[in-house]
Amino acid sequence: MISANTRVRVNLSGLRVGEVSFGSAVTDAVGTVLRQTGEAPPTYLVKLLFSFKGVSQVEVPEERLKPL
Repeated sequence: MISANTRVRVNLSGLRVGEVSFGSAVTDAVGTVLRQTGEAPPTYLVKLLFSFKGVSQVEVPEERLKPL
């Protein structure tokens, strides 16, 4: 179970956030879960440790997260 403040690895491969597209090599971005944003499927807002082209937060489904 993932909850707020959980440190995670996020698979950003193939995602598009605003104007930023993540390549297939971005599979292990480290971040912290801020909160759950959806139930079915479970989705989470994650604050990334490093900003990627100005993107510092992403909303991703649970299947893209691995707790550290």
